[in-house]
Amino acid sequence: MARIHHLIPALIVATAHSGELTLEMKPFFIAHSLDATALPDAALPIRIDAEAWNTFEIVSIAAHGSAVKKGDALIAFKTEKIDKKLADTKQAIATATLTLAQADLDLATLEKSVPEQLARLKRAAAEAAEELEHFKKTARNSAEESAGFDLKRREQVLASFKEELKQLTKMYEADDATEETEEIILQNQLDDVEAAEFALRMEILNHKRTIDVGLPRKLTALTQTRDDTALSLDKGAKDLPRSVELKKLEVAVLKTGLERDAKALADLEKDRSLFDIKAEDDGIFYYGAIEDGKWTTGDLIKTLEPGGAAPVGITFATFIPATAKPLIQAFPDQATARVLTAGAEGIAIVPGREDISIPVSLKSIAATPAPDLTHPATFSATWPENLNSAPGQSLQIRIVSHNNDKAITVPTKALVYGPKGWTVEIKLADGKTEMRSVTRGRSDAEKTEITSGLEAGQVIIVP
Repeated sequence: MARIHHLIPALIVATAHSGELTLEMKPFFIAHSLDATALPDAALPIRIDAEAWNTFEIVSIAAHGSAVKKGDALIAFKTEKIDKKLADTKQAIATATLTLAQADLDLATLEKSVPEQLARLKRAAAEAAEELEHFKKTARNSAEESAGFDLKRREQVLASFKEELKQLTKMYEADDATEETEEIILQNQLDDVEAAEFALRMEILNHKRTIDVGLPRKLTALTQTRDDTALSLDKGAKDLPRSVELKKLEVAVLKTGLERDAKALADLEKDRSLFDIKAEDDGIFYYGAIEDGKWTTGDLIKTLEPGGAAPVGITFATFIPATAKPLIQAFPDQATARVLTAGAEGIAIVPGREDISIPVSLKSIAATPAPDLTHPATFSATWPENLNSAPGQSLQIRIVSHNNDKAITVPTKALVYGPKGWTVEIKLADGKTEMRSVTRGRSDAEKTEITSGLEAGQVIIVP
């Protein structure tokens, strides 16, 4: 492999006078310098993809760049809060399960009892309407007749007692002397008359009360009962089916809530498994992430210490297996990417060890540019035994994209494009000049290769 100073493009020496250049056949090649980073070909991103928990307070974390063995703890987090949340969630699920079971039972009872309740309401409404109709057509008249008959009966009883008293009085007055027994009988009869008179007065009051108050109140009560039962039936016909639907909705809500709680528990249990991150194999533990072929750290690594917190949903560390092989990642611009092909060879230089050249070969380069208009390129490298590859290490790549051992080149500014294509002004033997058509080849920052139209020894005019 050639040393780095061999990659400097050959210069064409100017002769004669200023503004003129005598062409010579010399080696010409184009070299590129690329900023690059040493990265492993295999790496395990470490990120916490938690479903429900968002606080991961660090208890311990392995040092950045530390070598670890399979099964070693990389990061451990505090678990007290999530363990309490798990216990509370399990208790909530147990309560919700019982509540749902009770709601299911209530729904089953409602679905069975609502038709029966509606039937009872219909019967009550029909009976109340029937009772009112019966009272209006029959019972009221019967009650009035019965009250009148009772009054008449009392009047008849009183009249009968008075007549008996009258007859007894006449009979006993015919005797000259009234015996004691007769006096007793007359007194008893007087008592009966008095009792009958009292009973008649009471019956008159009862009759008046029945006609004026009792029967009208009975009519009002029966009417109200009919209206109330009809209203209850109308309300029940709407409310009772609605109560079933509401209970169904309640059951559905409880089921949904229970399903959410079960999902939350499953998520929490899954998140709980993230609280101990261990090495899956022997390797190296790094802070930061490898994303799009670049090593990134950012401010988040400042929190990667005991008492700090690991971010959720973001790669914040990387595990590099011991078996990973080093690669070099670079991001040439579009102009450079167009001239690089797989297999192109060059060297890489580590800052601080410019005395060591690391042979590299281009493995692949993206045909489509990234959003930043660069083309990610991957190089393989042959690392010297006295220089270890450290992931994330910065490098400088030198690579040749074009080489011509015998080339005629002109300063690019000497080329003019016009109707005849590319031309160069040459000096003729008589001292005059003319524009000569040429075919251009590859160019670097200052010079352009001429593939036809010019010969060694000719003199061109350089503006």
